[in-house]
Amino acid sequence: MHSRTNMMNFPDAVSTCLKKYATFQGTASRSEYWWFYLFCIILSVLATVLGDFVSLIVFAATIVPTIAAATRRLHDTDRSGWWQLIVLLPFIGIIMLIVFLAQDTRINRYDAVPVAA
Repeated sequence: MHSRTNMMNFPDAVSTCLKKYATFQGTASRSEYWWFYLFCIILSVLATVLGDFVSLIVFAATIVPTIAAATRRLHDTDRSGWWQLIVLLPFIGIIMLIVFLAQDTRINRYDAVPVAA
């Protein structure tokens, strides 16, 4: 297996995912995906404190980049983004998706040359 040597920090990951708002092609490193996911959780918590309407706006604004980032992350593990639909299986689906998203980079068909350690 390969691992990316260019780990992203929090601001870079958020910036990258927002710039690739609806980009479902290519790959995303573990650090890129998980830092962005943490950003979305923090943003959602803050929005919930501010009220239901703000929470709805934040959800609407982050749903597409969250799905796009997860798709790119799954590509980095050599899986189709459609694997996200596995969450429709009660309980086991979300566990399987988390395992897939947490796996290390693999040589894949979605990225011409994965960065090797």
